[in-house]
Amino acid sequence: MAGHSKWSNTKHRKHAQDVKKSKVFMKLTRELTTSVKLGGKNPTYNAHLRTTINKALNYNMPKITIQKIIDRCIE
Repeated sequence: MAGHSKWSNTKHRKHAQDVKKSKVFMKLTRELTTSVKLGGKNPTYNAHLRTTINKALNYNMPKITIQKIIDRCIE
């Protein structure tokens, strides 16, 4: 019964999903970085950063990851 491993099927499906997710996360990371560099780290005063954070949260990016990206841009 070669080719009927459940993990093998799951692995291929998971890989495809992870590739899509990483592309979206990289795009959001670049957008967050640009927003912070142009307008500062405070989303109250930086409207583009605020909308980018909301977009990242809608794509289920963890809040701690968003905060790390913002902190890394300031240094």
